[in-house]
Amino acid sequence: MGKQVYSFHEGNQDMRELLGGKGANLAEMTRLGLPIPAGFTITTEACMAYLTNHKKWDAELQAEIDQHIEQLENETGKSFNSPHHLLLVSVRSGAKQSMPGMMDTILNLGLNDKTVESLATETNNPTFAYDCYRRLIQMYGNVVNGIPSYLFEDELSQVKKQQGIQNDTDMKASDWQLVIAIYKDLYHQQTERDFPQNPKEQLYGAIEAVFSSWNNERAKVYRQLNNIPNDLGTAVNIQEMVYGNSGNQSGTGVAFTRHPATGKPGIFGEYLINAQGEDVVAGIRTPKPVSDLAQAMPEIYQQFVSLAEKLEKHYKDMQDIEFTIENEKLFFLQTRNGKRTAKAAFQIAVDLVEEGIISKEEAVMQIEPKSVDKLLHPSFDQEAIDSAEILTNVGLPASPGAASGRIYFDAEMAKERAEAGEKVILFRQETSPEDINGMVVSEAIVTSRGGMTSHAAVVARGMGCCCVVGCQELDIDEKNKQVTIFDEVLIEGDEVSVDGTKGVIYRGKIPTVPSTSDDAFQKLMAWAKEISRLDVRMNAETINDIRMGLNFNPDGIGLVRTEHMFFAPERLREMRRFILSQHAYDQKAALDKILRYQIEDFKAIYQEMQSHPVVIRLLDPPFHEFLPAGNRDMQMVANQMNLTINQLQARIEELTEVNPMLGHRGCRLAISYPDLYKMQVEAIIRAAIKMKQSGVRVKPEIMIPLVGMKEELTRIKEDIMAHIENILIENKTYIAYSVGTMLEVPRACFIADELSEQADFFSFGTNDLTQMVYGFSRDDAGKFINHYLSQNILPFDPFQTIDRDGVGELVKIAVKKARQTNPNIKIGVCGELGGDPDSIAFFTEVGLDYVSCSPFRVPVAQLAAAQSTIQQTT
Repeated sequence: MGKQVYSFHEGNQDMRELLGGKGANLAEMTRLGLPIPAGFTITTEACMAYLTNHKKWDAELQAEIDQHIEQLENETGKSFNSPHHLLLVSVRSGAKQSMPGMMDTILNLGLNDKTVESLATETNNPTFAYDCYRRLIQMYGNVVNGIPSYLFEDELSQVKKQQGIQNDTDMKASDWQLVIAIYKDLYHQQTERDFPQNPKEQLYGAIEAVFSSWNNERAKVYRQLNNIPNDLGTAVNIQEMVYGNSGNQSGTGVAFTRHPATGKPGIFGEYLINAQGEDVVAGIRTPKPVSDLAQAMPEIYQQFVSLAEKLEKHYKDMQDIEFTIENEKLFFLQTRNGKRTAKAAFQIAVDLVEEGIISKEEAVMQIEPKSVDKLLHPSFDQEAIDSAEILTNVGLPASPGAASGRIYFDAEMAKERAEAGEKVILFRQETSPEDINGMVVSEAIVTSRGGMTSHAAVVARGMGCCCVVGCQELDIDEKNKQVTIFDEVLIEGDEVSVDGTKGVIYRGKIPTVPSTSDDAFQKLMAWAKEISRLDVRMNAETINDIRMGLNFNPDGIGLVRTEHMFFAPERLREMRRFILSQHAYDQKAALDKILRYQIEDFKAIYQEMQSHPVVIRLLDPPFHEFLPAGNRDMQMVANQMNLTINQLQARIEELTEVNPMLGHRGCRLAISYPDLYKMQVEAIIRAAIKMKQSGVRVKPEIMIPLVGMKEELTRIKEDIMAHIENILIENKTYIAYSVGTMLEVPRACFIADELSEQADFFSFGTNDLTQMVYGFSRDDAGKFINHYLSQNILPFDPFQTIDRDGVGELVKIAVKKARQTNPNIKIGVCGELGGDPDSIAFFTEVGLDYVSCSPFRVPVAQLAAAQSTIQQTT
């Protein structure tokens, strides 16, 4: 293997894949001349080699690490085990994509029983020195040896209680020495070994632990949630320690260059005096606003603001910065593009364009498409809020949204109850990375400790989950599963409502209303539509869905599922009459009634859509889906149809499909029952004529489903076009219309050149196409697909993201063949994949004209379509 370790002086921001995000940014900040503690990065490749080699050390890697330790000692003038100028380091993870709190960190590495005394003497601050040592034992014990953190915390709480001490900052050197002795005993009890005294042994143990943390449970869950590949690995950053806990002229903090919840410009963040970085993130102490530094340390504050602005302009994005002040000297420990709410993301992107920092294209690329869903968070109904009982209103609004649910106090129970179908609100004193399984299933997260940069706040914002932190009025007793608010006690299972936008918690369940988009959202989405080469339509047939979708300015309707129009009682009765009748007269009478309903259906759709294109799919499901199942319904239908129960059961048995996805459905129904499709196209055309008479010109696109043979399409198209022409002649008018087909059978993809001679357009039905390619149905796949995903048999669910190697190849074949014989044929996709960003990138690559998805996913698809266009043209 080649080079596996890089000094910060050797890297840059473009080496994220090799150095991880943190290592690449530390190298870039070093290159820019910012005050960065010296260090080096072990590559992601070294991590993956270690993990694939069954966690065995590579001798070459160990030699490189030793060489860089020696260089670090020369650069800093410090060394391990030195009685003077002692070198201590931090060991931090850093993947290519930011995974906050998901992997492990160790601080103060290099301390032992001897060097802690040297540090106490050298700094003339024994309290600080022994505090650093107890932190190392606790972090090392937890990260390297898996000793639960709460065991250390419980011992510390006991000592503080015995000594009558409230806060960690009130501890003296002798107190910390007592804690260290207890911690070392605990370490020995848990590991049957003494705490290692050799700094090199500590270092190698820490590096191995960080490598291994790539595969810890919380990191796996986070990767799955955020679609991060499992084979990237994490880099390891070894960096000279600087001490925010060395006195009242020192401190540590986290700050953003813009507000992560609103996007408002200006430094926003928190810091703690006399603390190390983990204190801020863990939420154990309540931090102060970073703006307070302007009075406490004005020169440091001005330096920080100036350098933070420099970083934002350099990276062209809002930055999340970790910093430490050691005896009034500022150090930057990390910068990265900051996690933010969806609302803030749009505001920041638009502001950066208007400030001349980035282009419209760069602004569009800054938004994660799936975050658009999060922007459409609900809010509480105002009338209900006016009469609701407030439990507390002093929490910090860490992540916006509104949610109701039942209280649970640990992650495992939250997960269990959510899987049972409950809406869950997770209450914790503070969250930790181990809580990820419970956090991800929760409607909202509430903590009694921590600030806006605590673990709960950062992770909730990243997930788009409603969150309130720092509710100091809440006395959360996790052990006894209860929370006390003043004199009132709530227990596990009690229902509350959480407003993450305002930081308020209410008693009971409160109804919500959909949110509305703001100016920044509208402006950026308009840029996306300007840029995109791919049109985005919606799948909709109900007026409510259509009106909701029109708020997002779609390019038309890509799928009207006419079968959804038959389930109102009076319509279902006539559909059943058509299916069950043995006489042509009764069948015609049923179709005549359905025709009248369908004309009104299509008129209503045309009225809403005006001149926008509308694809109407003719009836697709098999007949048995319209027939009764239970005894009571069967008796009712038998009475309506003047049939005996035995006659009805016999007809149901005759129509029941052994394998519905392969049976008598779609175009096959039209071959058997040609009057059915004639009735539907008559309704489509008569509704269009009525709209034309009222001054609205529409051009319906009629789609025939499930075609697999050219002869099917030819026969059905001839029948329905002849019927349409008779109607137009009868009405002495002309309606522009087109006839196309849905490609959802693999054979149709292979003969797309033949089909395109007859079809005016194609639309891929990716749900059925995926089912037929894989040989398992979407409904039944739920029984085993999670096992396939967890065992890496499948890298993703092919019903959620396109299988490029199988289904994707069929799509490419069909597009190529179709355009060979009909270069101008319009081709789209209307399955579930039409709203998936990764799939949209593929559809852009292969040259589709449009995608269609559910109304709420239209903005997601519009943004993804614009991004895929930008990526193809750069």
